[in-house]
Amino acid sequence: MDGIRFLGNVLWFVLGGVVAGLGWYLAGMVAAVTIIGLPWARACFRIGTYTFFPFGREIVWKSELSDEPQGAMGVLRLIGNVIWFIPIGLSLMIIHVVAAMACFITIIGIPFGWAHLKLAAASVFPLGQRIVPIEVARLARERNASAQLATHRGR
Repeated sequence: MDGIRFLGNVLWFVLGGVVAGLGWYLAGMVAAVTIIGLPWARACFRIGTYTFFPFGREIVWKSELSDEPQGAMGVLRLIGNVIWFIPIGLSLMIIHVVAAMACFITIIGIPFGWAHLKLAAASVFPLGQRIVPIEVARLARERNASAQLATHRGR
């Protein structure tokens, strides 16, 4: 499976992943110009790095990886994501959705289309997301599902 992921990442990078990743880096640099944009810049650079080589990794919410309660940070993160969406997030989302539609035209492009749709979702709310290997994401989701099931059984 690692060979297929490697091949997918190489093809992705050559056939447009480098442009998409540089777009995220550009958004990060624009956000970093202002001091208040630094949280968004950090998220852009993190997602931009993921955009260069997305196969074998996944975007998950930080809350899926830890048992820590969100508290006030959850509210602040939501406000920050809403502020992000208007000037930058919407345009990145549209670019990734259009690129996904172009990729879905061919059978070979279907995995690339799915990668663009994942990036479109990440562009909506980038704050609070983490990039992890697929195996870690699967384990975190299984653990959370087990915890929720235990909670529902206890009712």
